Amino acid sequence: MTVASNESALRVALIDTARRMNSLGLNRGTSGNVSVRCVVAEKEGFLITPSALPYDETEPEDIVLMRFDGTHTGRRRPSSEWCFHRDILAARSDVAVVLHAHAPFATSLACIGEDIPAFHYMIALAGGDSIRCAPYATFGTQALSDFAVAALLERRACLLANHGLIVLGENLKATLALAVEVEGLCEQYWRAKQVGTPRLLDCEEMQTVLTKFRDYKSL
Repeated sequence: MTVASNESALRVALIDTARRMNSLGLNRGTSGNVSVRCVVAEKEGFLITPSALPYDETEPEDIVLMRFDGTHTGRRRPSSEWCFHRDILAARSDVAVVLHAHAPFATSLACIGEDIPAFHYMIALAGGDSIRCAPYATFGTQALSDFAVAALLERRACLLANHGLIVLGENLKATLALAVEVEGLCEQYWRAKQVGTPRLLDCEEMQTVLTKFRDYKSL
């Protein structure tokens, strides 16, 4: 998938998405980052939010243009997590947007280091019968990127142990919507575990749901 939309419009939309992450409670402060695939001067790359700059102070010129060789242009440094953004986009031609957040419930579960199983059929929104939790690695490292790419195999969301959440999508609006859905599922699972052991749906039922979701277009 390539996104050939106007670069200026994508910069504005990227900032709007990052700010919405905070207003929706997916992030606080300068946590998290977002990228979107783009084509500039006939070369494919991606735009990504800058490092350590509050979203409400970010201007379109602060958004960083990166190439898949790791080089970048612009007046700011790219997010410290640019490596997994690049590697995910390089590995997944079906994906145009990578969103990373420190959403409270997703991060709480990530600190347990366990996958989220099929306690609810809506887990299928993330592409499978579970939401995997990638092993821990230091932020910004190649090891973390490798773990994230593996956890996202045939998935559109994963947890990062002791860290946060990654969500993938075809456009900024849909990706943000999925991030909200996944954080909601994390909250439901967290709450269910407080009162008992959640009853899980079996593989056959989840395959039925996944088949029905292939034509699900509301996100």
